[in-house]
Amino acid sequence: MERRIIKINGIVQGVGFRPFIYNLALKHSIKGYVNNNSEGVLIDAEAPLEKLQEFIKEIKLNAPPLSEIHSLECFTEEYKGYDGFIIEESRSTEGKITLISPDTAICSECLMDIKDVNNKRYFYPFTNCTNCGPRFSIIKNIPYDRINTTMDKFNMCNDCNEEYTNPLNRRFHAQPNGCGDCGPHIYITDKSGKEIHITNYEKHRYEYNFHLLKWTSKKLKEGYIFAIKGLTGFHLVCSGENPDAVNKLRIRKNRPHKPFALMAKDIDVIKKHCIVSKKEEELLTGHEKPIVILHKKESSTLPCSIAPNKKNVGFMLPYTPLHALLFSFDEEVLVMTSANLSSLPLEYENSKAVKHLSHIADYFLLHNRDIYIPVDDSVCRVEFDKEYMLRRARGYAPYPFKLKTKKSILALGPHMKNTFCLCKGDFVFLSQHIGDLENIETYNHYVNNIKHYSEIYNIKPEAAVCDLHPDYASTKYAEGIHLPLLKVQHHHAHIASCMINNSINHKVIGLSFDGTGYGDDGAIWGGEFLICDLNGYKRAAHISYTELPSGDSAAKDPWKTAIAYLYHAYSINKEASYLPQLEFVVDKFYGKKGMLFLKIISNNINTIPSSSMGRFFDAVSSLCGINHSTTYEGQASIELESILEDLIYEEYYEYKINYKSGIYIIETHNIIIEIVKDLLAGISPKIISLKFHNTIISFSKDMCLILRKQYGINDAALSGGVFQNSYILNNLHKALNQEGFKVYTHSSIPANDGGISIGQLAIADALYNR
Repeated sequence: MERRIIKINGIVQGVGFRPFIYNLALKHSIKGYVNNNSEGVLIDAEAPLEKLQEFIKEIKLNAPPLSEIHSLECFTEEYKGYDGFIIEESRSTEGKITLISPDTAICSECLMDIKDVNNKRYFYPFTNCTNCGPRFSIIKNIPYDRINTTMDKFNMCNDCNEEYTNPLNRRFHAQPNGCGDCGPHIYITDKSGKEIHITNYEKHRYEYNFHLLKWTSKKLKEGYIFAIKGLTGFHLVCSGENPDAVNKLRIRKNRPHKPFALMAKDIDVIKKHCIVSKKEEELLTGHEKPIVILHKKESSTLPCSIAPNKKNVGFMLPYTPLHALLFSFDEEVLVMTSANLSSLPLEYENSKAVKHLSHIADYFLLHNRDIYIPVDDSVCRVEFDKEYMLRRARGYAPYPFKLKTKKSILALGPHMKNTFCLCKGDFVFLSQHIGDLENIETYNHYVNNIKHYSEIYNIKPEAAVCDLHPDYASTKYAEGIHLPLLKVQHHHAHIASCMINNSINHKVIGLSFDGTGYGDDGAIWGGEFLICDLNGYKRAAHISYTELPSGDSAAKDPWKTAIAYLYHAYSINKEASYLPQLEFVVDKFYGKKGMLFLKIISNNINTIPSSSMGRFFDAVSSLCGINHSTTYEGQASIELESILEDLIYEEYYEYKINYKSGIYIIETHNIIIEIVKDLLAGISPKIISLKFHNTIISFSKDMCLILRKQYGINDAALSGGVFQNSYILNNLHKALNQEGFKVYTHSSIPANDGGISIGQLAIADALYNR
């Protein structure tokens, strides 16, 4: 007989790992015990050596589906002579990290339970087991035991307690376990919060749930809007096939153009409306169940108002029992958009949701299971046959990234699409999407999440890192927490996040294209070519500066940006006799308001130099008459991409690359002039958009060739919000590959500002390693 102490680290708590070990021990006649501790799972096992070896092998091969083994260590100890195998109580060790599973979509077995009329959980909207259900959003403290979750107020009935305490049951130690007799329940109120009694059945009976959800489905079909409390927050919900309901929601939410997310009954419904690849289906049906951006079929009958001026729509499948049951009454597609007022955090508390959303929702479908930490839906699409994350949240956070770090560091992230990042030992915890830090509510949400992550992971930061921008709320917070502070340039952090996503640390040519980032010279950067690694960077090239309106004006009013680009282009080319007069062009495209703004720009009133690639796209979008004023971030650029013709067209505009004071400048003025000439000649905006996109790809490739020759670097990393443009991403990747470059792109870390914080942290850690 031999004895082994087995230590397993990773996502091994709250995912059915202990009952898995228990059953495996019985199978192999192992004696001893298993428990949870602050590091993961510890097994004390005794058996003949051959059985121990088979036992350990099977742990590695057949671990529960939601688990993730990061390390398995085995130590030989003196034989004790245990009588049997038991599951011990959890133990806590000071200073150690316990990894927490993200909230997980309903599993197939629980889905069968809620549809089986003979099952006690038939039509029960909170059915879960160790393989699915709420995790991160209900945890108040660690270890992950029921008393440390928002389920602590629900006392399990005898049947549920028997499941909970039976290691052979799949609900063994499923902390949110409950049923209609003892668990949470749903109910409906009007917009004032007064409960509406739909049926006389008791709330804990399946008949009550059936009639309540049938009534909800009927009202949705009639065009009413609901605020529905889900797994990690509220959604605003209406029929996805009723254009009047969709338009009503747009008006009430004051969201005229930004696409709405959709939830479909099943994958076949999605395939009826969209082209779905094998990888996209894998993402849609997996246990994370994010919103997946898909290409809409021309035959789709979905209202155009779902995603105005776009060929794509975002679909997800039901990821809670409540969602699945909502589709029991002939409904096929629902609008399922995050329930929050513009720029404010996601609603997750019943009373506040009713207070803040009563002017939008006709009814509220509520429940009494509290959400401790709200988490938005994740958004992704497929690029290069792999997941390409756009917003990392539910189903993914707080799953850690592996990076061996020198110190415990807090990275505060950017201002827009904020996330923050904490590290300790081998783990880096990238927070869920927080949002734009533009108001006190989002800022408080940000601060509370930093505190929560620090506490549940027992991390006391020894240093902080933030953006260079002096006026960002994240910078102000960093400056006030009295830790050694490093400030990192925005676009360097972008490239660093791409490097971490690809596990590289050698020098690359970093292409960092986005809307806004504070530069070392006080200008706004955004069309940058950096020679960099985690230790530092050199700005090797950028698109030429244009004096743009400062503040939010340039991003929200592309017509102003377009006039600034016109003035810049004509200032450089003012002697060219073939040009029509600047005033003629501005007046033709923008009329009197354009002429007035031209005077402001020409006198440099409240302007700032910018090399922003995002603003360059916005200017062209406005010149083409596509978008002059935006209602959501990136709208003008997105709509410029959306009109691209599906044809092979390789023409591009002529451009110049100059070398000034040790840096390459890609001049934009000639591109703008040529676009004006095409517009005046009556060339279609679709062709102009295609030529413009090809131009960006062409000069980016040429610039990389120049820098490769000068610096001997053959690796290129593509990061920043502009690389959410699928045409630019794919065609630049192809062009660079054809020139022999090794090209790195994002996947699990967003290319937009949602990845900035992990880039900041990696740069700070590299500094401390030096």
